[in-house]
Amino acid sequence: MAFSLTRSPRELVFRTARLTRREWLTSSYVRLRFEGADLRGFGSLGSDDHIRVFFPDSESAPDALTGLDPAAVRSVGISREYTPLSWDAEAGILDLEFVLHGDAGIAGPWAATAPVGATVGIGGPRGSLVLDGAPDGWFLAGDESALPAIKRFIGAMTADAVGQVVVEIPDAASEQDLATPEGVQLRWVHRGRAAEGSTLGLALDALTEADRPAGDIFAFIAAEQSVMKPGRALFFDRWGLDPATAVVKGYWKRGEAEYHAPH
Repeated sequence: MAFSLTRSPRELVFRTARLTRREWLTSSYVRLRFEGADLRGFGSLGSDDHIRVFFPDSESAPDALTGLDPAAVRSVGISREYTPLSWDAEAGILDLEFVLHGDAGIAGPWAATAPVGATVGIGGPRGSLVLDGAPDGWFLAGDESALPAIKRFIGAMTADAVGQVVVEIPDAASEQDLATPEGVQLRWVHRGRAAEGSTLGLALDALTEADRPAGDIFAFIAAEQSVMKPGRALFFDRWGLDPATAVVKGYWKRGEAEYHAPH
């Protein structure tokens, strides 16, 4: 086997940090930078890691968590899960990306409107799934919620990597500039008014044995919970992959704000 996936537990640490920068990548996708002394020493070993970000509840001012210690933020904030995109452990910097769904929820409106200097709490990651070695090929798929993990996996690819990346997004205006190695095909699928995950599911259903990258491949799918069935059918029924070296996850579930992605 050219690679392996190893679980690495981590001590659960809670931190506080301040919002210092906002960068819009599309009209519904934003990158935020957080900074603070608590973030010094932060690390994330797995591209698919999750942390919990604690926001003030909808009735609080955007700076309601300012001045609280991490334990207090944990007790009063409302939390959602995100994948760390990049960080500087020495400088105490962490970049996260957020998908906005109109005015729905807590995190999206906060990410869009919170003033620079607003405070959040950050917990984790509590464990990592670490990719050791170099796969012969790659297959990555997801909706926009999986883009941070997909970007990190792409960053781990060697220049001669081969494979496919398939990402479901609302429309052409939601495409981002993802630089993949020459041998890795990037395909955006647009769902339009269809339900989240449905267009990606159809794209997965259309793949056959002939579409499987050769050799020992690392395969990863993460999107709305409905992707689980077509993802498992592709990886384990048609491609015959080993469940120990393939990941299929529902990152979120339609209609369930408190849904937690599996770790």
